Amino acid sequence: MIVIAIIGLLIAVGGWGWAAMMRSGNESAAAQMVGKIRIWQGQYAARNKGKFGNFDDLIRTVGMDESFAGERPVVNGYIFTMQVVEPTNSAPASYTINADPQVSEGVTATGTSHFYTDSGLGTIRRTDENRPAKADDPSL
Repeated sequence: MIVIAIIGLLIAVGGWGWAAMMRSGNESAAAQMVGKIRIWQGQYAARNKGKFGNFDDLIRTVGMDESFAGERPVVNGYIFTMQVVEPTNSAPASYTINADPQVSEGVTATGTSHFYTDSGLGTIRRTDENRPAKADDPSL
């Protein structure tokens, strides 16, 4: 009976540790992907007269992974959103990128950090508050 209780305790602690490791891995992967998307947007803009592309454009032209197809792809437990603004006579083209966990609280959380960048920033912004990150959050 004592052996069974010890085994149960080890499984419970191991499960919690595994979940924490998965969340941390998802967060690292999301932050790295936001950085890669920034680079791909630069490559796309260089080929397209300063215009930026959506996920499908980046997949076709700069080799972005096909798992990012669509408007709000979910990759490694994170929902990626991108808004692209076309250039006008008074403003250049721009984009914003957010990466938010599918589930941000509880045992089944896929991450707790939210990430943001845009065409005017040279860095990635991050917050642990339960809301999308924005331009005035601290840098990663």
